[in-house]
Amino acid sequence: MFSGIGSFFGKVFGTDKALAGIVDGVSSGLDKLVYTDEEKADDHAKSVTEARQLVVDWMRSTQGQNLARRLIALSITGVWLMQYVVAWLMDIIAIFVGNAATRKLITEASTATDSRADTMVGAVMLILAFYFAAPHMGDIASAALGKMKRDRGG
Repeated sequence: MFSGIGSFFGKVFGTDKALAGIVDGVSSGLDKLVYTDEEKADDHAKSVTEARQLVVDWMRSTQGQNLARRLIALSITGVWLMQYVVAWLMDIIAIFVGNAATRKLITEASTATDSRADTMVGAVMLILAFYFAAPHMGDIASAALGKMKRDRGG
């Protein structure tokens, strides 16, 4: 009972023990208010590790869909590659065509095919990133989606 009364008077009159408690409380509160670079780096590293683990867990839990994913990926990249190669071949062929009207039509067809291939670059980037750079998907997806948005005029 007397220690409680002594503690009360110590706080009121500012004894060393009471001041030490106040200083500890204030410094602890201030420490919580300041977010240091080291704490930011630790939190960032922790979030990156958690994100990578999430991707690994997701891939493990969806292994039954691997065949479908590969078929879709091959279909999209196959169409994109075919468009690119066909446009390239038409440009080469147009050089050797003697008739100016035919050359112009081949060049226009090449340009149209090439522009269609360009609109697929974002999707192909996502597919390649998924298969070859899964831990970095966030940055790559942002870039690919930005490209697709720009291609659509957004």
